[in-house]
Amino acid sequence: MENHQVVENAVITVEKVLYTGKVHVSGGRDGIAKSTDGRLDINLSSPGTKGVGTNPEQLFAAGWSACFIGAMRHNAAKQQFILPEDASVDAEVDLGTNENGFLLQARLNVNLPGLSAGQAKAVVTAAHDTCPYSKATRGNINVTINVAV
Repeated sequence: MENHQVVENAVITVEKVLYTGKVHVSGGRDGIAKSTDGRLDINLSSPGTKGVGTNPEQLFAAGWSACFIGAMRHNAAKQQFILPEDASVDAEVDLGTNENGFLLQARLNVNLPGLSAGQAKAVVTAAHDTCPYSKATRGNINVTINVAV
């Protein structure tokens, strides 16, 4: 099989690659997804169907939430406090449409019990500035971040 690059959207320069996630998907929204390292092997199903698998919106919500918590931990340490062990993110990713076709929007509902409102705001703002998922979505989709302390 011959490969041809169709689209390259180089807007930033990556100086050092830390990790590359490799996943093979066949069958689209009603298919399967398998990582090359075998750690992910999951059935996919379209949202709202009776399929047994997950869907891309759920996977995106899970990935973003996990990364966002990591970014909060990183930034809390820089701000010289410890992120609560029970910190969590409830992510909601909507698949929608408009006159231009399909699109996404998201809400991150961040739970930071035990932090002051000031600490929570500071760490969430810093995490949104440093989280790679937040950077990737910035200016591309509607994002709302709600914080509960």
